[in-house]
Amino acid sequence: MNEVKREGNLFYEDLRILCYYTDSSKYLKPASFMDMAQEIAMWAAQDLGFGYDDLQQTHTAWVLSRMHFHYINPPRWRDEVRLNTWHKGSDGLFFLRDFRLDDASGNTVITGTSSWLVMDVESRRLVRDPEIVAKFDYGTAGAGHAIEEPAPKVSMPREVEPELIASHTVAYSDVDFLGHSNNARYMVWSMDCIPYAETSGRRVRDVYINFSKETVAGESVDLFRHCSRGDDGTVSYIIEGKVDGKTVFTARIDY
Repeated sequence: MNEVKREGNLFYEDLRILCYYTDSSKYLKPASFMDMAQEIAMWAAQDLGFGYDDLQQTHTAWVLSRMHFHYINPPRWRDEVRLNTWHKGSDGLFFLRDFRLDDASGNTVITGTSSWLVMDVESRRLVRDPEIVAKFDYGTAGAGHAIEEPAPKVSMPREVEPELIASHTVAYSDVDFLGHSNNARYMVWSMDCIPYAETSGRRVRDVYINFSKETVAGESVDLFRHCSRGDDGTVSYIIEGKVDGKTVFTARIDY
């Protein structure tokens, strides 16, 4: 990993797009962007005093709740890029963090925003620790927005009958060091629910994802899909994952 650097309340990392970050067209995969964003977010939080190690002292942990990222001109294999991040303070239960990916010429190629929660790792309940709020809000927020509106709620339209595409059993490759499926794995499952001709032949425009409940090894996640097509040629897929009939995540991928 390259060194994460800091300028004021902005954190950044210079990266190269590696072959296993990309799809068959050599463009950065959505799940790869989520992996990159998660890693730099953890380093930035640690530097500011509310990272993984800090929260461990109170038996709490960060949980990604919502994310939206917009592809402007996604990078390709071998491209040199700079990933920037800054947090924007708290909003109710949510803690907001933005991301911006720039190419070697300084042009922004992907923008993103995310909403995080703090969870008690023993009770699995959400908590609102005043000390975390104080550290997060007091003088550590960055300026401006990558995406001004917070990541929205995503849900399967009530009037549609989604198609069951697959059932995925959570396994070793899905689980992270917190003991549940890593957030980027839900995006992997979602993209796998879209016909390959679509994912390989079109460029992603926007990705939205909400996480409702954690999943753990051995659980079977039923994956449902709904597709809508616009008169202008745009296509939108909504993927919903359920365990025992209860929603665990919902994603929307726009082309």
